Amino acid sequence: MAAITNDHIQIQPKFRPVATLLSLALLPLSGFATDVYVPSLPGMAAALQVSSLQVQFTITLFLVSYGLSQLFIGSILDSYGRYRIGVASLLLFALASITIAVTHSIMVIYLMRIIQGITIGAAIAGKRAYFVDVFTGDRLKHYLSLFSIIWSTGPIIAPFVGGWLQTLFGWEANFYLLAIVGAVFALLELLFSGETLPQAAPFRLKQVVQVYGTMLRTGPFILGITLLGLAYSMVMVYNMTGAFIIEHHLQLSVVTAGYCSLVLGAAWMVGGFISKAMIRQSFFRKLSVNTGLQLLFAVLMLAAVRITDNLYILVAFAFLIHVGAGFTFNNYMTFCLTRFPGNAGVASGLTGGLTFMIVSALSYGIVQVLPAQDGVHLGESYLLLILLSMLVMFLAFREETTERRRMALS
Repeated sequence: MAAITNDHIQIQPKFRPVATLLSLALLPLSGFATDVYVPSLPGMAAALQVSSLQVQFTITLFLVSYGLSQLFIGSILDSYGRYRIGVASLLLFALASITIAVTHSIMVIYLMRIIQGITIGAAIAGKRAYFVDVFTGDRLKHYLSLFSIIWSTGPIIAPFVGGWLQTLFGWEANFYLLAIVGAVFALLELLFSGETLPQAAPFRLKQVVQVYGTMLRTGPFILGITLLGLAYSMVMVYNMTGAFIIEHHLQLSVVTAGYCSLVLGAAWMVGGFISKAMIRQSFFRKLSVNTGLQLLFAVLMLAAVRITDNLYILVAFAFLIHVGAGFTFNNYMTFCLTRFPGNAGVASGLTGGLTFMIVSALSYGIVQVLPAQDGVHLGESYLLLILLSMLVMFLAFREETTERRRMALS
């Protein structure tokens, strides 16, 4: 099957800076689409007359579909381009958001969240590939090191906005906002963006399978993706439980829950900035120190919350742990996306897809075992994820060392 050419919709040189800004601005949309209604989860459960686990499952469905879509979209992006698929995805995302806002059926919401995950997965995978298409060398590393920093603006802004929307207009307002955001981005893409795929590769299933096989057999790449999933799971476990702990257990307001999510979103950004500042430091050493500090903070958090059930203690230790998670994520996102520059779409899709499959499985599994009860359960969730991260990081370091020795001998 021949690939479709996109010569007539190439980005005009005068619009290239605007197209780059648009690509960066779209990166936080996946986090924004989840976190904007995190403060509304208890309100949604009450309005829809369903359990807390049922509304938490809307997040899991988004993450699963977001991850699955990226697993398969990469080869399509490398064959048929990024532009048309991205614009169509944003429009479908907007329609799904409106549907969620006007329905009060949890089953319809489940279906629309799946559609949102698929469409955002396609749009974001294309935008990550955009930078590998357009930039090289230090310039490319500069932009890739900004990914988690810029992505974190979603978790920072979204819960704050969502908390106020919930208070003023109800949970539906969050999804009307998502519809507007999707439609506006689609319009801007039509006006200023275009195709960046350097050369479309014909879609041949055998070759596609070989590319996927090569990547999946590359130990450091897969272990790096696993660490991305573990890092973001720390954030997602809080997103799924924090509002219930603050609003139900601590008896505080939805706006307070929104402010706390804003603070923890800022923590992820701080971790990204620290990672960018240390970009030339020893990769393995800085990550080992970072994970060791996370372990210390998790142990201290568990000791503190057992003594006193206090919002400030809860958020302070969570902040420090999320800084470490952002640091790990930034380092390994750059590592994974630059591993296979010749197949940027597939690498981007696999990185994003597998990461969010890991996140969806881990976060929902942990919430089932350690439900949104109190700070002790949250601290235990962090500790479990950090210990798993230490194990995977050890395996990743050993695999990378083995691979370097093998290359040196050959």
